[in-house]
Amino acid sequence: MHLRLRSIIRPEVFGLGGIQLVLSAVLFAAIGMVLGLDPVAAVIVGVVLGFSSTVLAAKTLEMRNELETPHGRTAIGILILQDIVALVILAFSGLGTPSPWTLLLLLVPLLRPILLRLLEASRHDELLLLFGLLLALGGGYLFEAFGLSGELGALILGVMLAGHPKADELAEKLWALKEVFLVGFFLEIGLGGLPPIEGVIIAAALVLFLPFRTALYFFLGVLFKLRARTGFMIGTSLTSYSEFALIAGVPAAAAGLIPESVVLILALTVVLSFAVGAPLNQKVHAIYSRLEPTLARYERPAEHEDDPPLIPGNIRSLVFGMGRTGTAAYEALIEQGQRPLGLDSDDNKVEHHQRNGFQVVFGDAEDPELYKTLHLEKLELVILTLSDHEARLYAVEALRGRGYKGIISTISMYPEQEESLREAGADLVSHPLTEAGFGLAEQSLRIQSAQAAR
Repeated sequence: MHLRLRSIIRPEVFGLGGIQLVLSAVLFAAIGMVLGLDPVAAVIVGVVLGFSSTVLAAKTLEMRNELETPHGRTAIGILILQDIVALVILAFSGLGTPSPWTLLLLLVPLLRPILLRLLEASRHDELLLLFGLLLALGGGYLFEAFGLSGELGALILGVMLAGHPKADELAEKLWALKEVFLVGFFLEIGLGGLPPIEGVIIAAALVLFLPFRTALYFFLGVLFKLRARTGFMIGTSLTSYSEFALIAGVPAAAAGLIPESVVLILALTVVLSFAVGAPLNQKVHAIYSRLEPTLARYERPAEHEDDPPLIPGNIRSLVFGMGRTGTAAYEALIEQGQRPLGLDSDDNKVEHHQRNGFQVVFGDAEDPELYKTLHLEKLELVILTLSDHEARLYAVEALRGRGYKGIISTISMYPEQEESLREAGADLVSHPLTEAGFGLAEQSLRIQSAQAAR
């Protein structure tokens, strides 16, 4: 349902995703053949070990509010490309004898108007979730009845909904189920037992390749003229091995294409890679700040879509994060006669605000280069409404580190976050949810007093 051709038909997506997958498949297939796998099994294992974790990457990008940043979009595009390859493997491993009536499936796209009407009629909440389950399972059973892969049927019905405004909402509804099923899938594999000691050694050795995966994505990124920071962010997001290594490996083992023992090794390898990738992604911005002098030397001279903006020297107030809170702060400054500049790392938000006449530009608050372009002489006020605490903390530290003496105001979703923000140099820390409760009560009491006065 997230499949958009424009998200994968891009040079950097095909370049980074395709070349990385081919090189990884060749390397791991060669290792598999050295360890005694037959050529078909070695190629399957090589390809699935080239995949990156969709769940971990999407989750960490979402938590950092970076799904719509240039590196977030590129990473998701690469994951979609890998998912398509994984589904080809699933279809290949689960392929039965097609029925003579298989050609009737070419009529399935004619059902799209009906499916879209049902999608709109499902509204929200439970009915929408049930419709998504019915669609996935129904598409799978339909294609299996004609001797084709059930995964292929689910994929095609999902693609038929792609582009509809409610497709993203349905995908979010199904996401929680996907995570629950994935946990159950891991448990099922884990209950099969640990691999022998030789398998544990192989899994540990495969985890040692993770830094090389990150480095490969980085160097391919700069080769395709991405910023060094963008290449590094993509590489760290896609470091971990994918759960699809198991999802594609289990039916391949059931079909006799790879040995059963390999599935246990893949399971242990994926889990160990998650243990490495999760903390790495939590500290990725701090890690890049330390490595920036070294990594920036590899950046090729070119114009990049995520270059830091050239901020005019006469700007007196900045608003980082132009969501609902940031937009309200921006409008309040306008009403006070200010001419603020808004910054956001989501191109869609930037374009939306620009169409409405707001002075908003692309800018990532966790980009070290951004603070080198700021003119601090006339800057008096910075408001941080970023949703991620680490991003707010980084921005405060970067501004004070550059010698900024003006006012820094920021939000905090949890009381325990306030101390770290104040220690970093924030002058005002606002708690939106708490203040919304106070404001709602005050307005309610004013209405009550007015009614009593009548």
